[in-house]
Amino acid sequence: MGMTIGLTGSIATGKSTVSKMFMEAGLPVVDADISAREVVLPGSMGLSQIITTFGESVLQADGTLDRAKLGDLIFNSKEKRTQLNAIVHPLVREDMLSKRRLLFEKGEPFVVFDIPLLFESQLTDLVDVIVVVATEEKTQLARLMARNHLSEEAAGKRIASQMPISEKINYADFVIHNDGTLMATREQVNEFLQQLKSHGIINKK
Repeated sequence: MGMTIGLTGSIATGKSTVSKMFMEAGLPVVDADISAREVVLPGSMGLSQIITTFGESVLQADGTLDRAKLGDLIFNSKEKRTQLNAIVHPLVREDMLSKRRLLFEKGEPFVVFDIPLLFESQLTDLVDVIVVVATEEKTQLARLMARNHLSEEAAGKRIASQMPISEKINYADFVIHNDGTLMATREQVNEFLQQLKSHGIINKK
């Protein structure tokens, strides 16, 4: 059995950049967001359950899930968010575990689980080592405002909806600080990979 690396961060901290660096280094990445899309494709059990729960109004004309409409539906309703999570989360979990099983069977020593809400969704039991991609709060806010064309207030609300990055750092085995250049981030990724290869104790915060 290989080792599973849990990669997480918070919105606009640069987790996707680090995920890409892991892939470039040859580590297979299983992305929770991709699994979440795949388990609700037309003909899937996930989409069937969503239609049963929320009605066909959440479908687009071609039969695919209208994510924007579903998002609007659950945004202001904790009950409906809970209903959706109860459908999607177990399916995503099983899909990711199935992909990991195949990778380990092929002889991969390490698999990266890219899970944005690793802590919030209580999925830490799936991984052996946790890597958190972090930035200063002011950097995170500025990046989110620029990337999504949001006001400071709107960006702040999105950041506040997640566990604070400072809290995630406390649970990390290794922290990649992503406030500087890409080169600085890559150096930290390489340092982590070196620790993996040497099977040293990964504990850098």
